[in-house]
Amino acid sequence: MALTRTHPRKEKYCDFSNDLPDAIQKDLDKRGGIEGLFSRIPDKSALQAGSRLHQALADPIRLTVMYALLSQPLCVCVIKGVVNIADSKLSYHLNILKEQDFITGEQQGNWIIYSITARGRRALKCTERLGN
Repeated sequence: MALTRTHPRKEKYCDFSNDLPDAIQKDLDKRGGIEGLFSRIPDKSALQAGSRLHQALADPIRLTVMYALLSQPLCVCVIKGVVNIADSKLSYHLNILKEQDFITGEQQGNWIIYSITARGRRALKCTERLGN
């Protein structure tokens, strides 16, 4: 992933020669100054992708769906019974999870069977580690 500055540089954030504590100035100089700092911040598209990923995980309904799918693949009617929401809302949440490749849906006859993906499993493990 290419790292580029995400914010246009303002001419002065502060007077670097007078305003910064010595330890901060020293560390900043070691890392290439303010430009070096900016070079370590991911570009806007990478930040937006990360934000969408976290937003997908930030809803209890979506997390409930993912945990239910850890046990086994499920059809929509079972998932609906677990989360107890309207069809349109469930469809909305399933689409968000599919967009992030956390779940997949496979047509089997008249049914769509949803399964959690390897990425979805990793995402749940990360949320568990961060939550504890």
